[in-house]
Amino acid sequence: MITIVSGLPRSGTSLMMQMLAAGGMHILTDNIRSADEDNPRGYCEWEPTKHLSENPELITHAEGKAVKVVSELLFTLPPKHDYKIIFMERPLKEILASQDVMLGRRGKSNSADNREIIRAFEEHLKRVTELLIERDNFSSCRIGYRKLIQDPWNYVEQIGEFLGLSLNTVAMTQQVDLSLYRNR
Repeated sequence: MITIVSGLPRSGTSLMMQMLAAGGMHILTDNIRSADEDNPRGYCEWEPTKHLSENPELITHAEGKAVKVVSELLFTLPPKHDYKIIFMERPLKEILASQDVMLGRRGKSNSADNREIIRAFEEHLKRVTELLIERDNFSSCRIGYRKLIQDPWNYVEQIGEFLGLSLNTVAMTQQVDLSLYRNR
């Protein structure tokens, strides 16, 4: 079994990875992308996932672990593995606000029309939803970032049950820091 944490950028995937690690699950991360002002607890990424479209078998390194995979790359996962996918959801306006703040810190600006970005994200999410339903080797659990931040206790047991693991729910909830929910 391979556990995938996915979602759109800025949807809470790093938080979920931190929660799983605190709960006792092994995560696949290389810490190449270090913590910064936008993600003060780190990104919990594994650089090779960016190359799944060219080399899908890289995912075998995540066997028995959790790994973060951007939602577009879910389409490249090889069918010979079974996946439990925790898909993080966040209101699109909050995602865009968070991206704008992050780009601003890097001296860049978002020159694209937010309405176009929202339409593209909505279409992408529709395709992802269809994929999660259609693939026999996918089981998924959707977690709303806003709700998770506001009431983590409501979700940690659900996550453990979904994964079939006895996780340290107290440690998981301690990863949630309401002060980091800054872009709404």
